[in-house]
Amino acid sequence: MTTVADIVQNMKSKFNAGAAAGLDLVFQFNIEDGENHYLVVKDGTCDVHQGDAPNPNVTLIMDSETLKGITSGETDGMQAFMAGKLRAEGDMMLAMKLGELFPV
Repeated sequence: MTTVADIVQNMKSKFNAGAAAGLDLVFQFNIEDGENHYLVVKDGTCDVHQGDAPNPNVTLIMDSETLKGITSGETDGMQAFMAGKLRAEGDMMLAMKLGELFPV
């Protein structure tokens, strides 16, 4: 079984540093059936951390299956949001940037 940590590390491997130039953002992933992680995107770099960020710019709340589907390209993030499988708190427009920062 793929763990949330594996999924997040896989995201990091797809990181598009060019799309992150000049950014300073924290994306929190609250996983309802697994461990939480957050990504710090700063000046073209990406760091992955387990747990909860002190001040995330946006928090995405979903289960591990939804996270896996979105990161693999099997699930469309907007469709997951509309279906209630994905919730966002904070700056929701930043959630849209994830597709640029982590292309499938």
